[in-house]
Amino acid sequence: MFALHVESERWRAHAASLTRQVPTIVPVAKGNGYGFGLAMLGAEAQRLACDTLAVGTLDEAPLVHDAFRGDVLVLTPWHPAIDPEPDDDSRLVLTASSLEAVRALAGHGRRVVVELLTSMRRFGLDEEAIATAVPDIKRLALSGFALHLPIDDGELSRVEEISSWVSTLRRHQLPTDTLWVSHVSQDELATLHRRHPETTFRPRIGTALWLGARQTYQARGTVLACHLVRRGERYGYRQRKATTAGHLLVVGGGTSHGVALAAPRAVKGVVPRLKLAGEGGLEAGGRALSPFHVGGKRRWFAEPPHMQVSMIWLPAEVPSPVIGDSVPVDIRMTTATFDRVILH
Repeated sequence: MFALHVESERWRAHAASLTRQVPTIVPVAKGNGYGFGLAMLGAEAQRLACDTLAVGTLDEAPLVHDAFRGDVLVLTPWHPAIDPEPDDDSRLVLTASSLEAVRALAGHGRRVVVELLTSMRRFGLDEEAIATAVPDIKRLALSGFALHLPIDDGELSRVEEISSWVSTLRRHQLPTDTLWVSHVSQDELATLHRRHPETTFRPRIGTALWLGARQTYQARGTVLACHLVRRGERYGYRQRKATTAGHLLVVGGGTSHGVALAAPRAVKGVVPRLKLAGEGGLEAGGRALSPFHVGGKRRWFAEPPHMQVSMIWLPAEVPSPVIGDSVPVDIRMTTATFDRVILH
């Protein structure tokens, strides 16, 4: 079994504290639900008494619909050439980021947030497109405009970039009463409130809300088998020879759970790059550190993880856990899938 253990009282206290600090918060529950699952995060957003929950895609909206009773904002922009006509749901708020989407949704009565192109340059209408779209935007059931900002500042700070868009919208006589924003800090929000007191800023927050209290949750893999291996004996799919005596631990948690799956890292600086190069060299030589901890240390994979279990090499001098014990695992929560989420 591969499980996420959560100290529920402390984890919920963190979420409640952040919600009090940012009362206009829009919790985000998308993808794998940050490891907790979409339905659970929907229920937690309801517990926090939030009026809106953001999901990643239109297909995710039904997964939170029963657990959360407020409005559901879909972050991925809707496009008529890609997406089906959405159900007639008064709680659903679509995002439009193209002229085609704005035109298709104009006059339909569906609630829409129009996304503006920022220096992130992922989705959104630029100023020229906004000028063209003004007549259609005025025919939308408009719930505001959205800005997805980069994590690192570019030529403009996030505050300046948002303020620039406020001026642009006013210049085109479009409403600025509600702006949905991402990756904006509390200090930046305070500055924006002072500059634009007539605007309600709705920060869409996922990582800081659900994963901010890192000490309150822990992934753990259950020990399913333990084998004594003598020097020279073979093991695993590839029948490697053991170079020393030790134990093979078979632990719950494999590639289907996200174990050892990694996205490219944004590495800055010489030392981090050297470390990454060293890790790559070890893997090229057939050695890779696992994310499983036994005896207070990360242990080596005996071979690459299987779909649902991993085989871990434990030196003979290290006391071995027994079947039924669980061992802690370091795993990227946004790529993790757990058999169970256990609230303590």
